Amino acid sequence: MKHSSVLIVGCGDIGIRTGALLVAQGWDVAGVRRNISKLPAEFVAHAADYTQTASLDFIAQLEPDFVLATFNPADRTQAGYKAGFQTAMSHLISGLGMHRPRHILMVSSTRVFAEAHGGWVDNNSALTDDDPYALAIIAAEQYLLASGHNASLVRFAGIYGAPGSRFLSRVRSGELCHSEPVSYTNRIHRDDCAGFLAHLLQLVDAGKTIEPLYIGVDDEPAPRYEVEAWLAGALRLAGVQQQRLLGPVDRPSGRGQSGHKRCRNRALHDSGYQLIYPSYKSGYGAMLAQS
Repeated sequence: MKHSSVLIVGCGDIGIRTGALLVAQGWDVAGVRRNISKLPAEFVAHAADYTQTASLDFIAQLEPDFVLATFNPADRTQAGYKAGFQTAMSHLISGLGMHRPRHILMVSSTRVFAEAHGGWVDNNSALTDDDPYALAIIAAEQYLLASGHNASLVRFAGIYGAPGSRFLSRVRSGELCHSEPVSYTNRIHRDDCAGFLAHLLQLVDAGKTIEPLYIGVDDEPAPRYEVEAWLAGALRLAGVQQQRLLGPVDRPSGRGQSGHKRCRNRALHDSGYQLIYPSYKSGYGAMLAQS
């Protein structure tokens, strides 16, 4: 019996976690990345830099049933974002040639939404037109959706779960942002990212129809200060004391205004997926319990 196959392009942490879930379900998983030494032994490894012309031209011969694109910027410049998303997507579509996978999933970001004043966003919300970094991601999304392939986008926000993150390290040191003005943030644990992506692929594999767009967040958007203060309180049990408050007082804290929104995840729930960590408290609580 032929197993379903998926090719994960840009197979980093989320791709590896998604692939591992699918391997456990009997799928054949192949991963594409520059450093293939980090791929699990169960994956078929392909070394390639998706920002380079013709780098993905071997894909058509593989004839994967599914493709999962988990791109990242080549660097943190505008050019790096264009290379890592817009150019990479053009290379992926070109590399598929005449092959038509059953479905392509692209991991995207809620950064593409225009909302920056704490309002709610959903699948129909307007996209930004003045963030050049987000525009590179949007260009990749549009390239995929216009390609003629069966495709869906999953816009994640605030992926967390890795131990030793800069955010956790800052809170451990007692450095918190200001409580006012309020700056809303959205998060999702990396285990839920992988679980949701695997869930969508399995739905299509079972003959189900999925939406062209999903917002991948947990159920509890929250003020940044609230999240940091809760974490500081949990960490204080281990003797951590708040030292000082950081951040400008005249605008929302964090990455300017681009992260100041509240995201709805209705389509995620409608798909039948059940979040492992429906709030930052359950997700970070599990992390702290394991540390």
